[in-house]
Amino acid sequence: MNFEGLDPGLAEYAPAMHSALDPVLDAHLNPSLLQNVELDPEGVALEALPVQESVHIMEGVYSELHSVVAEVGVPVSVSHFDLHEEMLWVGSHGGHATSFFGPTLERYSSFQVNGSDDIRQIQSLENGILFLTKNNLKYMARGGLIIFDYLLDESEDMHSLLLTDSSTLLVGGLQNHILEIDLNTVQETQKYAVETPGVTIMRQTNRFFFCGHTSGKISLRDLRTFKVEHEFDAFSGSLSDFDVHGNLLATCGFSSRLTGLACDRFLKVYDLRMMRAITPLQVHVDPAFLRFIPTYTSRLAIISQSGQCQFCEPTGLANPADIFHVNPVGPLLMTFDVSASKQALAFGDSEGCVHLWTDSPEPSFNPYSRETEFALPCLVDSLPPLDWSQDLLPLSLIPVPLTTDTLLSDWPAANSAPAPRRAPPVDAEILRTMKKVGFIGYAPNPRTRLRNQIPYRLKESDSEFDSFSQVTESPIGREEEPHLHMVSKKYRKVTIKYSKLGLEDFDFKHYNKTLFAGLEPHIPNAYCNCMIQVLYFLEPVRCLIQNHLCQKEFCLACELGFLFHMLDLSRGDPCQGSNFLRAFRTIPEASALGLILADSDEASGKGNLARLIQRWNRFILTQLHQDMQELEVPQAYRGAGNSSFCSSGDSVIGQLFSCEMENCSLCRCGSETVRASSTLLFTLSYPEDKTGKNCDFAQVLKRSICLEQNTQAWCDNCEKYQPTIQTRNIRHLPDILVINCEVNSLKEADFWRMQAEVAFKMAIKKHSGEISKNKEFALADWKELGSPEGMLMCPSIEELKNVWLPFSIRMKMTKNKGLDVCNWTDGDEMQQPGYPPSQWGPARAEEEHGVYVYDLMATVVHILDSRTGGSLVAHIKVGETYHQRKEGVTHQQWYLFNDFLIEPIDKHEAVQFDMNWKVPAILYYTKRNLNSKYNLNIKNPIEASVLMAEASLARKQRKTHTTFIPLMLNEMPQVGDLVGLDAEFVTLNEEEAELRSDGTKSTIKPSQMSVARITCVRGQGPNEGIPFIDDYISTQEQVVDYLTQYSGIKPGDLDAKISSKHLTTLKSTYLKLRFLIDIGVKFVGHGLQKDFRVINLMVPKDQVLDTVYLFHMPRKRMISLRFLAWYFLDLKIQGETHDSIEDARTALQLYRKYLELSKNGTEPESFHKVLKGLYEKGRKMDWKVPEPEGQTSPKNAAVFPSVLAL
Repeated sequence: MNFEGLDPGLAEYAPAMHSALDPVLDAHLNPSLLQNVELDPEGVALEALPVQESVHIMEGVYSELHSVVAEVGVPVSVSHFDLHEEMLWVGSHGGHATSFFGPTLERYSSFQVNGSDDIRQIQSLENGILFLTKNNLKYMARGGLIIFDYLLDESEDMHSLLLTDSSTLLVGGLQNHILEIDLNTVQETQKYAVETPGVTIMRQTNRFFFCGHTSGKISLRDLRTFKVEHEFDAFSGSLSDFDVHGNLLATCGFSSRLTGLACDRFLKVYDLRMMRAITPLQVHVDPAFLRFIPTYTSRLAIISQSGQCQFCEPTGLANPADIFHVNPVGPLLMTFDVSASKQALAFGDSEGCVHLWTDSPEPSFNPYSRETEFALPCLVDSLPPLDWSQDLLPLSLIPVPLTTDTLLSDWPAANSAPAPRRAPPVDAEILRTMKKVGFIGYAPNPRTRLRNQIPYRLKESDSEFDSFSQVTESPIGREEEPHLHMVSKKYRKVTIKYSKLGLEDFDFKHYNKTLFAGLEPHIPNAYCNCMIQVLYFLEPVRCLIQNHLCQKEFCLACELGFLFHMLDLSRGDPCQGSNFLRAFRTIPEASALGLILADSDEASGKGNLARLIQRWNRFILTQLHQDMQELEVPQAYRGAGNSSFCSSGDSVIGQLFSCEMENCSLCRCGSETVRASSTLLFTLSYPEDKTGKNCDFAQVLKRSICLEQNTQAWCDNCEKYQPTIQTRNIRHLPDILVINCEVNSLKEADFWRMQAEVAFKMAIKKHSGEISKNKEFALADWKELGSPEGMLMCPSIEELKNVWLPFSIRMKMTKNKGLDVCNWTDGDEMQQPGYPPSQWGPARAEEEHGVYVYDLMATVVHILDSRTGGSLVAHIKVGETYHQRKEGVTHQQWYLFNDFLIEPIDKHEAVQFDMNWKVPAILYYTKRNLNSKYNLNIKNPIEASVLMAEASLARKQRKTHTTFIPLMLNEMPQVGDLVGLDAEFVTLNEEEAELRSDGTKSTIKPSQMSVARITCVRGQGPNEGIPFIDDYISTQEQVVDYLTQYSGIKPGDLDAKISSKHLTTLKSTYLKLRFLIDIGVKFVGHGLQKDFRVINLMVPKDQVLDTVYLFHMPRKRMISLRFLAWYFLDLKIQGETHDSIEDARTALQLYRKYLELSKNGTEPESFHKVLKGLYEKGRKMDWKVPEPEGQTSPKNAAVFPSVLAL
């Protein structure tokens, strides 16, 4: 090894360096230098170089303090002083990182960052260290644990990174772009274009980003837009390094010579105040690295790769006396860095050594460093190994502590016997004042103990079953609820997290990866979302409801049909049933049944949701049945009446759900009374037997359908109330069997739990015949049970737990008006006398033998979660027709519907009910081949006549006040026609928000808006720009804010008694918009997404032309219609209030202007330049339209011919 370049001060140690080749550590050398070091080929360890024990450091003069080996023989590629702790980080060409603590360079941590690529830059953060390699950005803790690993494209060649703030990072290299990465989300947020061949060095001041290019140029870029503001052509060859301090920029690099590139000994210095070069600085070394070291003056440190270092002033002359030499072990210096305190310099060479130079004997790397955490030493006593296979091994070899006390194992048996803790006695005052109702006792609280405190925790099984309906008062209590950890995550109540953008940045796809549409839960009384989904996925019900249309303003069947139409059009985006629930709230029967929840009750979960949804189930079926029976509808609304789907007489809802019955009352005098009736659903009636014997679900269902009970009733023969026996016989079974489970107390829950346990034991015996009762069955053996051709296989025991409900049931009407019900599996065959052979098929069996097989289609369950008050979810078996329409495949699949969370599940999950948190509420069974019995064609019942003239609801409305001209027959819109649209809204409920401790606002519940005015203007033809719809929407709900400044709606405009506007119902205007959507027109407007959302319409994206997005650049702000109209059209709109006619016309004109500027979308690059000019002008004017009349628009271009005013 060549030692000629070593410091002459080490000459006195020459004998120690050359005489002995024995690799013995010198007494003066730090022992930590020998960690993981091998001998070099000559047999001497590189760390064995002797160093003085105490090095004299002169204050203010940099001298070498310590040298240490990071990795033997592997060049150091980068060094970095930690900005938060007293540590020095180095990275090698082998992808290995090593850290050293303090000025003594004690090794702190060492780990591999990349297996093949060199580490090119290191940046310290508060919680870890960022490492940049060729195409990888890795964030690791200081101990070596990976926090995140961000892989870049394989074609990337990254060289530099720059931390712009605490969470934003710029990464650049030899490519024509710079990436902006958000460290919080670990995602690429922006890509800035730069000129080829790219950027290798980046710096930042409070004015500019400085980007150094390999071509020798340095570009100064804007901090916000990254646009090039200035550019310096520093060197003709290449750039080596540069640094910025104050108003000075100093650079070093290579110049082109005839023989190639040569290191330029002139440093180019630039004054950033005048943006020009000043006198170059000539130095006496070949500069490869430079840094400003501003202590008392703005000194520059210039370092060559051979180890020479020179200090000089950037505006003065370099003095050869200011040169000192670093003694690298290798031939070249590879890296250089300066600490934040400017007290320490670090050099790394090509042999893996790191040299620390300081200007004080005890330097600190940072002005204020936090304390470094060190791993605790592992203190393990060396014990002799024991061979446990030796029976004669003495246990005395195991050391035990010396003690004089009696050991625990020596205690007498009386003291060590297990004694269960007894329950605390009930307070005598409670027993004295208690009153019993049945088996339940009630007593006032004597207040002898603190609230919610007991001596020890009771068993979970002793808790009140229905306690989920009461919200605990303490947040601590809510966190400690025993039910909480049981509820699976997908079953918990989902909520929408609102931001300042509302719902635009909420990721619904995270909760729903299917193409089916969920329903949003934030609307009042949205607890019925799960039942709406159940009705939608009943194919005959869906088709029937969508074919229905009547003239009633608040018809649930019509509103449900509109909602089903939205669910059909959606491709995975959630819908909201705001119009349906608005109509629901106006029906008196719903309020009388207690189905309308107050906002406070719904938020706190005080209502018993299981009982509520069962009452709602009965109500909706009854209401739909009544709505379908009203066949007197006007010709313009003919739909369901003219369709072959509906027949005269009873409604199709009655045909689907109604069960005809005979109710017999037998008096003890022998008089019998028979009355015919029908019901749309059944309620389960549970037996009183508590012996725990097996009871099939079919037996309970038969008991509930053919109900027999003793009650007091009027007897015409006796002419008084007498005890009678009432029985119910079935005359006709429904096509859809609806069952309310009525699990509302602990007794019913225990019955389900007990029957599930019995069914589980029977299933185990059935599939494992010879297994004894006490023998545990191995899970791996389940795969061998059953045969693929025969019975249904049970792949795991978990799928049999908590299951009592069958997937199919069979019913048969007997000749004596009886009913046989039994559980049914696909492997069973009807071989009993009178049953047809299985090969005849189910259809013929139904016709000839009165045998019906019902398959489970949906289960609605109540999720018990005391933290949120519980929720309702549905398991639904989605049929082939739905999958065919949405996904183009034909299969059936069970799904979980939890508001906007939709997830496919295994079919066993639909019938598993853990009564601790998952309680069944409603069951839907459908007959086999149900769809084949009904006409499933949907004929759109909305006709063009809805666009014709109609009378206003307002009593004072006059023709002279008309603001629109209805469409004539020759003006009926066609596919692709343009229609300008704008809507105005009023507020029904204010936004609910909370202010966090950091001053930010968090939206709990958004404001509830209602559409107040809808305007549509013609988009083509001789009457272009003239409205054909300008409807004010009457509302029966209380308006809390008319938003007159933004909507132009004044109090009284929506009141039919005093309004002078053209007032209509929401349903009437909704039908007009639905007709336009169905016909295929294209809507032009500004901010249409919000308009359609509040109107409750689902419009295909190819039918929406929204100017807010046409004139928008990615990751920039949205621009108001007022500013766009001023900038492009020289129009000043929305002066004092908004007018929807004016806004719709302006949007149409802007769309014409967009087509003109973009050449019908064929020249996106030229239009992009127009947008850049728009945003620059907007920033200068703070996005405000000038008020003085003399100020004109910067764009005085002509637009399409002016619109005629009415």
